[in-house]
Amino acid sequence: MTKGNGAHYFSERPGSASRPGSVDLVLPDLHLRLETDSGVFSPERVDLGTRVLLETVPPPPQEGDLLDLGCGYGPIALTMASRAPEATVWAVDVNRRSLELTERNAQTARLYKVRSVHVDEIPDDVKFRAIWSNPAIRIGKQALHDMLTRWLTRLTPDGVAYLVVQKHLGSDSLQRWLGEQGWQASREASRAAYRILKVTR
Repeated sequence: MTKGNGAHYFSERPGSASRPGSVDLVLPDLHLRLETDSGVFSPERVDLGTRVLLETVPPPPQEGDLLDLGCGYGPIALTMASRAPEATVWAVDVNRRSLELTERNAQTARLYKVRSVHVDEIPDDVKFRAIWSNPAIRIGKQALHDMLTRWLTRLTPDGVAYLVVQKHLGSDSLQRWLGEQGWQASREASRAAYRILKVTR
């Protein structure tokens, strides 16, 4: 998550009045109409960074637990669930409005193995075979580092995370920091000023 209509999209309960809308997520293998609203990330269109991520990463593992970290209204989680229908996809966010939208969008798309939950509500024993994220860079460097540390440590031994980060918002410094923390962090792809970082143990 790199932009939005103000910083409030990473508040737990956005103060902005509800303004429902919809966007189309169109990928080579998928076409979904998604409900959106004010107070969530990129409500007027699917963010370009999210599109780059979804058009670039390899298919997710076909079973086990997968994580969309910072789900917004659900484009990443629903794509994961569509591409791995036997897996359980955890869509997490701090924003309650985002979680409600993701849940409705998953139901509409008949993707019933998407679990839309607050970040503090995932059981501690759940480990993830894949994490896909357009992380909220604007929450600040320390908060970002704390968030990534919290969730990357829950990768399975063979798990892999893919993060999309704009170059001018610090993708290269984030890659260096990940390496300094002991992660294997490589640039998987680069397009339209976005970097896709692949992170493994």
